[in-house]
Amino acid sequence: MSTKETGNSAFWFIILAIFFGNFMSILSSTTINVAFPLFLNYFHAELGEVQWVITGFLLATGVVAPVVGYFGDRFSYKRLYISALSGFTLFSLLCTVAWSIHSLILFRTLQGAFSGLIIPTTMTMIYQFVEKDRQPFAMSLWSLSSMLAPAFGPTLGGWLTEYWGWHSLFLLNVPIGLIAIAVAFKCLPYQKPASSKTFDLPGFITVLLSSFLIILSFSEGNGWGWTSWKTLTCLVVGAMTLVYFIRRELRLKQPLLNLSVFQTSRFTYSLIINCIITASLYSGTFLIPVFLQDIQQSTPLTTALVLLPGSLVMACCSPIVGKLYNRTGPFWLIMCGIGLLLVSNWELSHIQLQASKVYVAAWMTIRYVGIALAFMPVMNAGMSAIPKEKSGHASSVTNWIRQATGALSIGVFSSLLAARSLTHQKELSHGAAAVTELIRAQGMAMGVQDVFLVATVICLFAIPLTFILRERRMDSSKALESRS
Repeated sequence: MSTKETGNSAFWFIILAIFFGNFMSILSSTTINVAFPLFLNYFHAELGEVQWVITGFLLATGVVAPVVGYFGDRFSYKRLYISALSGFTLFSLLCTVAWSIHSLILFRTLQGAFSGLIIPTTMTMIYQFVEKDRQPFAMSLWSLSSMLAPAFGPTLGGWLTEYWGWHSLFLLNVPIGLIAIAVAFKCLPYQKPASSKTFDLPGFITVLLSSFLIILSFSEGNGWGWTSWKTLTCLVVGAMTLVYFIRRELRLKQPLLNLSVFQTSRFTYSLIINCIITASLYSGTFLIPVFLQDIQQSTPLTTALVLLPGSLVMACCSPIVGKLYNRTGPFWLIMCGIGLLLVSNWELSHIQLQASKVYVAAWMTIRYVGIALAFMPVMNAGMSAIPKEKSGHASSVTNWIRQATGALSIGVFSSLLAARSLTHQKELSHGAAAVTELIRAQGMAMGVQDVFLVATVICLFAIPLTFILRERRMDSSKALESRS
């Protein structure tokens, strides 16, 4: 077998190992929503308690992201990945034997903590184990695993719960997890860990605490009220703790999270664009289910089927984008993606109460194509500018900030939707105390229009940043030419 063939087979083995874990981790966060009514009845629990099955998972996922770089450098990314897969699989199994809603929340939260290790670790391993010229294609396949899971998650979750009960949602992870562990153990190369580093315990505690409080305030701000003492306390204490953590890490020679990655301007600008795309992504995934189910009274299965074409097209586009990246570079792909996001957001900001399912599916598909075009190029443009030895820390920072952006986006969009819907309902009813069902639905539809308009404005900020990204690349190319 030739060296090229050996390298090609090694590439696909690495991708297979990464694909399994990333897919399983994200799938678990998308299948669970349909089981809410079953949890309420099975455990005789309140809605506020059951919501923590999702909230606890998401919080844990975001809280542990900053420490991936340290643990990966300390123990090797292969060991960290296998440990994270093992923990995820174990707590998936424990979720199936939960005896109360509180035990389920505990196991689900710990499952989320290991999930939070898996996602940035898989991204880091691409930049650790894959040759530089194949990294864009590898990232497109990584994105594919991230996109296939939400595409099939709601439909698969509905089918499993209907025929096999809620236990099957967690039991599904056990065989997938065991296969992923075996494939990772066999296929991933082992790299000797870096020299022993001092563990920054105060930094570890403060980053966990600040992440927890900030993401919690973003997640619960709409329910608590953005000016309530709970929200403000979490935000203030979280922000103060975060400032302390940042100042501490900048002073240490061996920081827990190497924040010097922000000195690479290409990475920083890419991360800002990434956050804008994330906010736009969450606007659609949040608003369209609300529009279809709460306003048009569609079933969850119908909603999943409306979103399925766009998710499938997005998944199919990912490998193509990976191939195009090496030919075109990130600029035109990102610009085309943002352009499609702008057009679709603008069109959906005019969505009518009587909009057909085909109309919604078509524009959501266009949105997803835009996300597929922009998402991977933005990620790779930033990560490829980071030295290999810092890639774990850059991945930790990226996933940490994206998680907080997602929580903030959902919180702000849900608050804005509630406020604008109420305003429109009062206007339509001319201030009358009683509001008919038609006025309520019309008011909510107009609220959805307003939020999509805000998402359109947010997307506009990505355009000048993308041009800056292009200029930075051109400056780097000229600098390289002058040195040669």
